[in-house]
Amino acid sequence: MTTLPQPPDILSPQFAADPYPAYHVLRVHYPVFHDPGTDSFLLSRYEDVSRAFRDPVFTSDNYEWQLEPAHGGRTLPQMSGREHAVRRALVAPAFRGRELREKFLPVIERNARELIDTFRDAAETDLVASFATRFPINVIVDMLGLDRADHDRFHGWYASVVGFLSNLAQDPEVAEAGRRAGRELAAYLLPVIHERRAAPGDDLLSTLCTAEIEGTRMNDQDITSFVSLLLSAGGETTDKALAALFRNLLSHPEQLAAVRADRTLIPAAFAETLRYTPPVQMIMRQTAADVTLSGGTIPAGATVTCLIGSANRDERHYARPDTFDVCRDDLTPTTAFSAAAQHIAFGLGRHFCVGALLARAEVESAVNQLLDAFPAMDFAEGTPPADAGVFTRGPERLRVRLVPVDDPARTSAD
Repeated sequence: MTTLPQPPDILSPQFAADPYPAYHVLRVHYPVFHDPGTDSFLLSRYEDVSRAFRDPVFTSDNYEWQLEPAHGGRTLPQMSGREHAVRRALVAPAFRGRELREKFLPVIERNARELIDTFRDAAETDLVASFATRFPINVIVDMLGLDRADHDRFHGWYASVVGFLSNLAQDPEVAEAGRRAGRELAAYLLPVIHERRAAPGDDLLSTLCTAEIEGTRMNDQDITSFVSLLLSAGGETTDKALAALFRNLLSHPEQLAAVRADRTLIPAAFAETLRYTPPVQMIMRQTAADVTLSGGTIPAGATVTCLIGSANRDERHYARPDTFDVCRDDLTPTTAFSAAAQHIAFGLGRHFCVGALLARAEVESAVNQLLDAFPAMDFAEGTPPADAGVFTRGPERLRVRLVPVDDPARTSAD
């Protein structure tokens, strides 16, 4: 008689240190598992998680308590039906196509260059502290047309809101810090919103203030909540994905060399990083009715934790799922940033991440500029740093040795 392994505790230190062995146990033995620590049903298989993102029986009603207190109001992930369609149509054009390419790509490229300038002549740096964690927030502040002198304030608000969203253990101090950040951000934005309504400019905040679809415009709370969502979702994904991408490439020197030689591989490296080490490891849903899946039945009204990090390593869906491979043939880069993606890091279905193409543009610009600036790069401490975090996950630091492009004594360390 085979003895089943103990179900993992996703709030344990062992899980936080490395969740992937636990994900495997869940996929094989407990594909639908009620976790007492979070009082939620864990879904770990690709098939089940993708269904939870696409099937309307899995609602986002849980976001009323999970997201709304920090964002100060309802946001796109909470909405459905016409409300969601109209609100998404109001904001989506800024994050794709000509608007992204002509208006915001120069903002992205300038911010990458300015951050790299702060360590361009350094012998080593922490790519997380000096670049990854700052870059997407600075880009968003500049896209909104807000005061660049306030980059640090926005970074603080971003960290507190993400802390609220990641607070699986329900630490009251972390929760209050997130709510306070949401209030402070709204108080900062409201006077600016009123100014932009009266005299719109060519920035994203003015677009949010003036956009209209079918007679509907965004009110003040809609805008402040969306900006809060943009900071947390847009910042956290790009921040942790950039750090993980470089950690993954530096851990596989032959793949780093391939990306250096052929920059068209950057989207593939980003897509594979999103699959292999997704920055957002789990997203919650709530069932509107009883739902039967491959591993059992979830009752109506239950909270469901969709384990993205597990689904993206499902051996039923990917060959060699625990291997980082920028050239894998079961992940297509051309669809990896659309609702047809073969990974689940950006969600799927109607709530597929509206900022996926912005994230791609940011990562492509950042990686290109970093590789151009430093022809040699390797781990300053000799070994790759581990990821940290449960709800969101990535390297907390990434110290690298750098050889600038104009160093006559440079050597190829990668």
